[in-house]
Amino acid sequence: MTSIDVQHYSMLIGGERVDTDDTMTIINPADESVVATVAKGTATHIDAAVAAAKSTFESGAWSGKTPQERAQIMRAIAAAANDQVEELVELEMSANGATVRQATGFHVGYALAHFNFFADLADTYQFVRPAPVVSFPALAQSVVHREPLGVVGAIAPWNFPLLLTLWKVGPALAAGNSVVVKPDEHTPLSMLKFAEIAEANGLPRGVLNVVPGDGRDAGARLASHPDVAKIAFTGSTQIGREIMKLASGTVKEVTLELGGKGPSIVLDDADLDMAVDGVLYGCFTYSGQICESGTRAIVPRELHDEFVSRLIERAKTIVVGAPDDWDTDMGPVINAKQQARILSYIDGAKAEGATVALGGGKPDGIDRGFYVEPTILANVDNSMTVAREEIFGPVLSVIAYDTEDEAVAIANDSEYGLAASVWTRDNARGLAVADAVQCGSVWINDAHQINAQVPFGGYKQSGIGRELGPDALDEYTQAKAVHLDLSGGRDAKPYDILLSHADD
Repeated sequence: MTSIDVQHYSMLIGGERVDTDDTMTIINPADESVVATVAKGTATHIDAAVAAAKSTFESGAWSGKTPQERAQIMRAIAAAANDQVEELVELEMSANGATVRQATGFHVGYALAHFNFFADLADTYQFVRPAPVVSFPALAQSVVHREPLGVVGAIAPWNFPLLLTLWKVGPALAAGNSVVVKPDEHTPLSMLKFAEIAEANGLPRGVLNVVPGDGRDAGARLASHPDVAKIAFTGSTQIGREIMKLASGTVKEVTLELGGKGPSIVLDDADLDMAVDGVLYGCFTYSGQICESGTRAIVPRELHDEFVSRLIERAKTIVVGAPDDWDTDMGPVINAKQQARILSYIDGAKAEGATVALGGGKPDGIDRGFYVEPTILANVDNSMTVAREEIFGPVLSVIAYDTEDEAVAIANDSEYGLAASVWTRDNARGLAVADAVQCGSVWINDAHQINAQVPFGGYKQSGIGRELGPDALDEYTQAKAVHLDLSGGRDAKPYDILLSHADD
């Protein structure tokens, strides 16, 4: 992998670079080299960042700008970031092991495009919406104002550190809020760089603060801070539950995008060549480290063996290697702990009766880095641990079904409900199955199609709230109804309900 000079990154609080004696070391998952050191923030630094964000919000430096002014600055930030896209891609790759194709197209490409989408929303969003004029009990007009919340806290994951942070920062800024970001301690580099770009291109100091640190300290303080009006979190369901508990102390707004165990339902009329490639793409992209990955392939029993054989044949062509090689299809997983966790799930699946049809270990010929082979498990039952728990690695479980209703039942038999795919030649059948599947997103004959124009989020324990879509700013504003009396005098009002004896 292309080497990066080991350099030190500071926190950003109130427009100032802040350092600490305690630092975090960023490790390259591909070769285990040290990429950078980063100042390690604590609850005290979160307090300082929240105070800076609150002060800036109350000053009106950002919240007082018109939506059009905010949109213009946000577009300038996105344009400047696009001019530095190669550095942003390198920072993502070096910290989380994404391949150069994925980092360029998804991790950074989507991030900047979606930031522009939120800028456009600032231009078109109805911050003021008149309600119909009413004549009873008296002539009046109400107007609904959508106002910023104040200070928004964002806690981001390591898998898409820039993209999923900007899903929170983008609408928050578009609505006029100030923001404190607690990036994952493994992958803070791209967001620190983006914040630097933002302040250099018109964002007032203190509007966007970035405090890397441990979740148990810095993250917990951000989620519970009394001056934080909303917390937006992407991560595991387990941590999401803790975020909800912490946020409940001050009854703050919460958006949670959590885990998944995505079903890929292959119907008996599917184009098998396309379905095989689609299922592999849905599971093995980014080494399976995507919350909405299709990690359960639910296939007709009569097609199980043929489908597995086709999966194996195609999966053997997946190139596992250095992320900065454009020919690489799949890179490493995030760290040694996750590598060991994935391998333990595979061992557990074998113990429960699943068959390792392909992979199952570390790839040959790669001596350093946290790699796991593309792994296909056949003869999996949906009751097995490997089919129920989120592995977050390149492990595909193939589950057989007998009827279409059973396929839907298997898909829905999960505590998760983030995303699913359906593979069929019949659009009407695909749409009917999509209606029956309990997921926030269902893709028919496709996978990983994140469209900024539609909301994204999960059913059940995959989260609450939605990100993206035309109503994304709703999650970062609060409604105020303003009532204007138009009756023109005391006699036209129904005050006598209360004051019938006022003149006695």
